Amino acid sequence: MHTLRPGGFALLSLLYAVGAVLCAVGALVPVSDRSPVALLWGLAALAAAGSLVLWLGRDRLGPWALHAAVLVASAALGLLTWRAATAVGIVGLGPAMVSVGVFSGHFFPRRAARVHVGVLLALTTAGAVAAAPTGYLPLWLTAVVTVVVLTEVQSRISGDLHRAAATDPLTGLANRRAWQAAADRGLAHALRGDEPFTVVLIDLDDFKAVNDQAGHRAGDALLQELATAWSARLRLSDLLGRYGGDEFVLSLPGTDATRAADLLARLHAAHPAAWSAGTATARPGDTVADLLVRADADLYREKRRKWGA
Repeated sequence: MHTLRPGGFALLSLLYAVGAVLCAVGALVPVSDRSPVALLWGLAALAAAGSLVLWLGRDRLGPWALHAAVLVASAALGLLTWRAATAVGIVGLGPAMVSVGVFSGHFFPRRAARVHVGVLLALTTAGAVAAAPTGYLPLWLTAVVTVVVLTEVQSRISGDLHRAAATDPLTGLANRRAWQAAADRGLAHALRGDEPFTVVLIDLDDFKAVNDQAGHRAGDALLQELATAWSARLRLSDLLGRYGGDEFVLSLPGTDATRAADLLARLHAAHPAAWSAGTATARPGDTVADLLVRADADLYREKRRKWGA
């Protein structure tokens, strides 16, 4: 499930503030006697208020608010395009359009970014067609193509970087940080809805012996095989991550201790490698850290039972 990348509200707040300043400057120093001074003052006030709301709510507002703020910015650019007094004024909105596109490409999933850019270009192009000035078409087409290309490039680069930052390079599973963030969200959702949520900590038995006897390539291959075999037996809502070394961690939304035990039996059947697991099911007030502590304790009880210690 997609989540917002950090910093979106703070950056959009800054962009709104810059927009407020530019609108105010345009109202104070109009380029033509036909410049929409009243509209510019209105948009300056709206942008200033929006900047303040986005900044103050940056830690509390949900993804819908960021989408709504980008749509408002697109609508404002459409209005400015429509009321532009000169062809230069129309084309001069290109940098602002690029800013909205690149922002969308970085902070939203690719499909959502494309939708935002489509709305932006539809509104601004409709405004340009309805505007009084003429002679802007070649430069306008250049601006439109620039917005589309830069948004797509930014979306691809950001997506690749985001996946790289969240993925264990050996197994392709979620890395520790990404798993923790997803588990935090899953646990919060489960506690709000009074639903079960279980965390499983898995540790391979005698993994050091595999590395010592067959080499580290064999150890790496074993980790990759287990990641593939286990992933094939999990639900889409389950999240398997590499916790470090030969340890894996698993979050199971909607799963109590009994169902978690059934799942672990299926994972044991998926590959002959020997491993031990500890589980912890959420209780009211738990954090993911609490669950991991209990799962770790359960894991070592399991290892002591296995080895008779």
